[in-house]
Amino acid sequence: MEKQMSNNFIRKRIENKSSTFNKVLNYLDPNISSILNRIPEDIKDRIEEIRIRSGKPLMICMEGSDFFINRVGKPEINSNNVYITTEENVAKSFQIISNYSVYAIEDELKNGFITIKGGHRVGVSGKVVYGKNGLETIKNISSLNVRIAREKIGVSNTIMQDIIKELNTIHHTLIVSPPQCGKTTLLRDIIRNLSNGMPNYNFRGIKVGLVDERSEIASLYNGQPQNNIGVRTDVLDGCKKYDGMILLIRSMSPHVIATDELGDEKDIKAIHEALKAGVKVIATAHGEGIEDIKTKPNLKEIIEEKIFERIFILDNSNGVGTIRHILDGKTFKPISRGERKNYVSIKNTRKLNSNNFF
Repeated sequence: MEKQMSNNFIRKRIENKSSTFNKVLNYLDPNISSILNRIPEDIKDRIEEIRIRSGKPLMICMEGSDFFINRVGKPEINSNNVYITTEENVAKSFQIISNYSVYAIEDELKNGFITIKGGHRVGVSGKVVYGKNGLETIKNISSLNVRIAREKIGVSNTIMQDIIKELNTIHHTLIVSPPQCGKTTLLRDIIRNLSNGMPNYNFRGIKVGLVDERSEIASLYNGQPQNNIGVRTDVLDGCKKYDGMILLIRSMSPHVIATDELGDEKDIKAIHEALKAGVKVIATAHGEGIEDIKTKPNLKEIIEEKIFERIFILDNSNGVGTIRHILDGKTFKPISRGERKNYVSIKNTRKLNSNNFF
């Protein structure tokens, strides 16, 4: 009896973990879905992307590696005897994703991706069509990249002591990492904690304005965030960072503005506007580290101005979400434990896992 109960618990836990992946399959051509549904349950929860390319092998991406999928849903390292995706597979999947109305998603399509229920983002490639106002749409779709959104609630809990500056304010914070190393996931959870508050740190919670240009952080669907971004967060979805920051400052009186992937010259200008208004900024940027960031003209400017007081450097050396360094933004030196703020007793403070936040 005990063994049966244990097996039932394990099975239910696996089913819950893989349910996100299984829900995504509802948006794909049934022929593709039936193959991917056969993937072992313990693997489904680790899949980050599904790649569907016309005339090419069906592929998944997980933990930084690509795998081909054969006809019975088994991941393979080589491309022999694997399922080759057809033009019809791509076309049917795109029809389902667009709810059989390309016109309804044209504005999203201009950005190269579509957000579906659950916050999952489907990247699209094909024939780009230009008009008098620039890029108008993408047609003759040849490839789909389904990026599976999974929240990691609580991954920022142990580093909030490095972000909280005083009782109800924070350090200007920058998260730096190469692609697919967890920076957006970490940013999302920081926003949640800032917005909801953290009683253990005597932090009541503050108003957060989120500029979600690529619809990856809040992942709005029909106006509703698909991810937990906290109770005091206002979102501008699909908005350019400069426009979004200015709009939020004028209309929503945020204490903090959060955004993803700085880089454009106007992004830096918007940060200066936020500083003038007394608004804190928390953002991410692509890079291997400080020296790499300094090779990028616009980011170099803001780093050398030493606007960001805390800089988190991420990589995947010990798996996705490895925090390699937490730097003082003025000296660029690692912050020692003695310099960290601690608003609660030691016994109530979880030890920072500097190896991996997942």
